This record gives sequence, C-alpha cells and structure tokens, in this order.
Amino acid sequence: MANKLLAIVGRPNVGKSTLFNRLTHTRSAIVDEVSGVTRDRHYGTCQWEDYKCSVVDTGGYVHGSDDVFEAEIRKQVQFAIDEADLILFVVDVTTGITDLDQEIARMLHRQKKPVILVVNKVDNDKRVNDAYEFYALDFDDMFMISAVNDVGVYDMMERVFEILGKHPVGEAEETLPRFAVVGRPNVGKSSFINALIGEDRHIVTPIAGTTRDSIDTVYNKYGMKFMLVDTAGMRRKSQVKDDVEFYSVMRTIHTIERADVVFLMIDATEGNITSQDLNIFRLIQKNHKGIVLLVNKWDLIKKDTNTHNQFRKNIHERIAPFTDVPILFISALHKQRIYNALQTALKVYDNRKRRLKTSELNETLLPIIEQTPPPAHHGKYIKIKYITQLPRPYPAFAFFANHPEHIKEAYRRFLENRIREKWDFHGVPIEILFKKK
Repeated sequence: MANKLLAIVGRPNVGKSTLFNRLTHTRSAIVDEVSGVTRDRHYGTCQWEDYKCSVVDTGGYVHGSDDVFEAEIRKQVQFAIDEADLILFVVDVTTGITDLDQEIARMLHRQKKPVILVVNKVDNDKRVNDAYEFYALDFDDMFMISAVNDVGVYDMMERVFEILGKHPVGEAEETLPRFAVVGRPNVGKSSFINALIGEDRHIVTPIAGTTRDSIDTVYNKYGMKFMLVDTAGMRRKSQVKDDVEFYSVMRTIHTIERADVVFLMIDATEGNITSQDLNIFRLIQKNHKGIVLLVNKWDLIKKDTNTHNQFRKNIHERIAPFTDVPILFISALHKQRIYNALQTALKVYDNRKRRLKTSELNETLLPIIEQTPPPAHHGKYIKIKYITQLPRPYPAFAFFANHPEHIKEAYRRFLENRIREKWDFHGVPIEILFKKK
C-alpha cells in the first residue's frame, strides 16, 4: 500500500523545513535564516510510532512577485497541494497573520483536501496567547507547536494519522536502485529528470544554481523502477559564495555517497569535460559508484562524421586511466537518447553487483599472472598465490602475495584491465587490494 502524502505549505521563512526535518528525523531540507531557501518540493518519509506517511516540503508561497523563482514556487505549492492527502499550513506566531497567510488560507479553503493549521514558534505562554489570533483563518484543526524545540508536534501528528488513517508499517519496502544526477550548475540536470517523468516536478529556469536541495523521485515506467535523485549543481570551492550553496554542495556529495549509479552530466557546448566535471568524476570513482557520462545539449553542436568519436576521445584522455565508462550524447530538451541513458544505468547497476566465484577468478587470472608476473623488487621475486572477491557492495578483489608491499601501481592497472577483459564491469570502478599471504 502506497504511503499517504502530507504536504507542508506556507509563506517563506515560517519554519516549514525545520518541521520537515523534525518529522523525517533528518536534516535533509536546507534550513537557513534567509527567506525562500527551499525552492523545490523535497520528499521524505515520516515514521510516527507504528505508522508512516510520505512528507513533502515546498518552497514558500509568494503572490504577485515578478521574481522568476517565486512564480515557480507558487506552481510547486499547487503541485504539492494537488498530490497531497493532507496539508499542513504553517504560519509564524511571531509575525501574526499576514496578507500572504490570508491569501494562502483562501487558496486552501478552495481545495477539497483536509488542512491542519500549524502555528509555529509557540514556545512560551505569551506566544500561546498570541496564537489565538490565527483562529480567524477559519480552519477546523489548529495546533500550536515549536518545530525547533519539538513542542506540540506529538499531538499534531496524532491528528495527522487520525485523518490519514493508521496503517501499521508492514514489511520492509523493496530496496530500489538509486540513480543520482549530478554535474555543474545549469548543465540540464532538472530538465533531464522532467523529461523522464513527464511533469515539472523540479523547477527549471535558465539561472544557474536553481536546484539547491537533493530531491528523490520514484521512476516506474516501461518496466523500469528505481529512485531518481536530482542534486544541487556543484561549483568549484572558490565559487561557493554563501552558506546555503555550501550546504547544497555538501548534500550533492552525500547524494553521491548514497547512490548506486551516478549520471554525471556535462555540457556539450563547453567542448570537452571541464576541470570541475573531472573533479566530480573522481569523487564518484573514489566512492566506488557506477558512472554513466551524459553529454547534454548535443542538439546544439555542429556535427560531422567524426564529431562523436573526437568528443569521446577527448573525454577518454581527460578521465584516464579509468575509461571503461559509458558515454551517451543526449538532449534533455528534445528527449534524445534519454531512455537509452536509463537502460545503460540499469546495466551498470547490474555490473556493480556482479559477484565472481573464487574458483573462476583463480582459474582465469593465475595463468595470466604466471605469464606476466609482477616485476621483482631488489632481487625479490613477487608471487601472487590466490585471488578472491571481497564481500563489498562494489567490485573489490584481494590478491594475496608474498611481498604485496612491492607491487607497483602499473601492475595494479594491468590486473584491472585483465579483469575488465574477462568480465563485464563497464561503468564500474574496481578496487584491487594486495594482501600478505
């Protein structure tokens, strides 16, 4: 049974993200004193006693603004309301009822969805008295809480599950592959996800840095099911100018750490993979994640018969020595080859889970090693006697030798190339360890 959806809405800076973090027991939503920090809808799971629901935190609702973000945020709030089974309308006791609160209240009264009015930041007796003003907004259910101090939240959630229905948490849900979409700002990550899921779930504007949070979307189409994660664009450290963007970059790194396969999107109009692209590539590699390189905006490139090959060659030169990576030339805008990208990611996911029998490894690789052993070190002959795959969530192999400390990096690469020739680990970094036998 699918989780019921709880949407948190309200004007900017009333504490919606703090409440989201409280309900999901995470620090997933960015919390900052600058109003309007949360721009996209941000999904999570709330488990309350024996029950659970999905929660969505939205951008602050702002009316009549010419600001491109605020126009998009209004649309995001409407999307959340359309999807939700129950709405938490958050207001701020320290400001009293504002014109924006009244406008949002009118908007919510027009919906056919249940609404709980949540008066936030009520953490002393004076503020309890001040909160009574909000009864004027005319909602049947009103709770006074302090999200930051966890005051009143329990009673509010009791009412939430009375409305949603108390369905006990059952067996563990299936674990879906996690595919993250990362890259520098404005390379087309959100456009790629919107093209896949067929709706503007993510804000898309021509301004770099629009997506600040990481956002999870379950993709379940065409026989493919996985979790798709869009992230904030990663700039070089010297270009990270404020705290919010810093935390967004940190969240992108965390997203990579939690992913199984990462789409690294680069901009074809740049002419080649940039230094910052390469930094992200190495970060994915270091974390042993599957990699699919997406060269976006390919529709904007003037091409001849050799353009693909030359671009691919240039990328390989930059990412060497790890070049066994799928490279797809796409246009998120025109949906060119985007489904090929998904099929490729699923194949890389399978490659990352590949497990080889110890007998198969030794029968295949030991004769090759016998023919081309590691170079001797100061007259000491190095003999590799045994190979096994380690029990890790990514391909890692231990080679047991008499003098493992003297095996050079070049020989490590030689062994990796032999493994890749014999078994399909396309798109997946391989770890090779030398151990004393």
